[in-house]
Formats: sequence, C-alpha cells, structure tokens
Amino acid sequence: MSWKPKYTVTDKLLITIRQIGEVMGQLNVASLPSSTLVQLEKEARAISVHASTSIEGNPLGLTDVRQLLKTKPQNIRDTEREILNYNTALEAIHDGLQSNQWAFDVSTLERVQGLVVDKLMDDPADIGGLRKKHVLIRDPRKPGSVVFMPPDFKDVPKLTKQLMAFVNARFGNIDPIILAGLFHRQCVIIHPFMDGNGRSTRLMTTAILGHGGIDLFKILSFENYYNQNITRYFKAVGLVGDYYELADDIDFTEWLEYFAGGILDELKRLQKALPESQPVRLEEHLKLLLRHIEERGSITQAEYGKLTNRSLPSRKGDFRKLVDLGLIEQRGGGRSTYYVLASR
Repeated sequence: MSWKPKYTVTDKLLITIRQIGEVMGQLNVASLPSSTLVQLEKEARAISVHASTSIEGNPLGLTDVRQLLKTKPQNIRDTEREILNYNTALEAIHDGLQSNQWAFDVSTLERVQGLVVDKLMDDPADIGGLRKKHVLIRDPRKPGSVVFMPPDFKDVPKLTKQLMAFVNARFGNIDPIILAGLFHRQCVIIHPFMDGNGRSTRLMTTAILGHGGIDLFKILSFENYYNQNITRYFKAVGLVGDYYELADDIDFTEWLEYFAGGILDELKRLQKALPESQPVRLEEHLKLLLRHIEERGSITQAEYGKLTNRSLPSRKGDFRKLVDLGLIEQRGGGRSTYYVLASR
C-alpha cells in the first residue's frame, strides 16, 4: 500500500511557486563572484544551524553559532555539540548532493538522525535507528498535557518506508517545493525517532529541495522563517489528537501554502542582503582574453602571453580577477592549467 497525501494546488500556492521561480531567476543571473558565493554559503549554514536548533530550544545565539562553526572546539557542552552535529549533517548533505551520492531512503534518514543526536542520547539504540518505543508529544507550556499521539512504533518502519518511496517516485513529476513540503510534514507526523525528529526532517527537506532542482539551496536558510514564529510553525506542521483518528483526513494544503511562503520569504531576504549589483567594467586586455576563450573554447597562460605584452604576474592577476568575477573557470593543474568560460 502506498502513501497518498491529500492536498489541493490552490491559486495561492501556484502564485507563490511562480514568485519563487522569478526570485530564483533574478538571483541566478546576478553573476556573483565565487568569493561572494562562498561567504553566502558560510552565512547560510550558520543561520540554518542556529534557526533549526533554536526551534528545538537551544539557547545559543547566532553570534555564538558563528564562532563555534569557525573554531570547532573539542571540549564542548551538549548545547554546543548540538550545533556542531547539525552542521556536520548539513555539510554531509551538501557534499552528498554535490557528488550525486545522496540516497533518499530510510537508511539515509536514520543516518541523518544519527549525526544530529551523536553523543547526545543515553541509549545507543536511539541513535541512528527508528524508534522502538511509544512516544507522546506534550505541550511544553502545560506540563503533563498531551497534544499529539504519533503512530505506534510498530507502524513506524512501514510508514517511513512508504514516505521515502513516495519521495523517490515523485522526483521530476511534481514541483520540488510541493514534494519537499509533503515530506516535511508527514515526517514530523510519523515522528520516526525518539529524539531529533524536527532537525532530521528539516535537514532531509533541504536535501529534497537541492536534489529537486532548487540550485540555490546551499545559500537558502528556510529554517530561519520558522524560527521567527515557532508557535506558528508548530501549529502549521503538527497535529492535535490521536494519529489513528486523524490519519485518513489529514489535508496538507494549508501547510504547503505556509511552507512555500516561507521559502519565498527567505529568498527575498537573501535578495535584499546581496550587494548592489554594479555593471562590471573590464579593461581591454581582459576583454581580449575573454574573446579568445569564446572563439577557441579555452586559453592557457602561454597563449595569453602571445596576445599581450603584460608581465607574467599581471597575466596571473588577470586570470584571478576573471575567476573571482565568476566569468571563467580554471581547469587542469600545474603546466596543464587552462581556463574556460564559467558554466551558467
């Protein structure tokens, strides 16, 4: 039996997805220097780590998180370990997607949870494996009150497998925003682990967005939107009551509208944070270098030396400048080094 979520692609959802595409298009043509992109990725990782752990109650501020990620100390408290664990998992996702080695299955979800809660749980059986116990979701503001009763642990393997099969079967068939949103809420509802459910879910959501074609996912910190109003996030993503009484009537429509709206909000924040784009004025010798690559496909240091009387250090500086501007890319190495136009 497969999982068949109930949702409607409303006008509101369609408009938001269209706006996401428009903003992404504007960001993609910004032609940011590689140095700027590296800085944006570093800051996005810090914001994501801070936001996702803050949602779960971690008290460390964004400044503390930046410092932790920079220094990565050895002797740390649990609050600091939680930060570093999340960063480790996020880096693993980025590397895995970059090398096309990231699978979307139950084992990968377990691996992510294992990275998230590493050395933070007393029972090793609860690390990197689906839960084997009953859990109850309580309202932290009302001690003793039960808000939600997730599926019985005996049903968790089947439900989780169905969810991951749904994700794999839908890549390329439905919009990645919708696919990531459906996964996100259903994984929270299943509550597959004893701890680390929210963090693991948000990390895998990032992976789905990246694999699904959201090529800005490395500089997008959608978790930040949830952290701005945690109460609203929990209300939107969760359920109130007994899973088995609610399962047949769960409608994902409002959640998908909220989820897509959060991604759009963060893309607009990113857009405003980018430096004002200025027209790039290139000197004639740089234009000459670029024309040669356009006509011949590539250029070496020696070939450039025949085109201009500029000194070797100046020529090396010219290549560095065009690489930093994101206009060309270096290939090969040593004496075999050559340069081509940057891929778009």
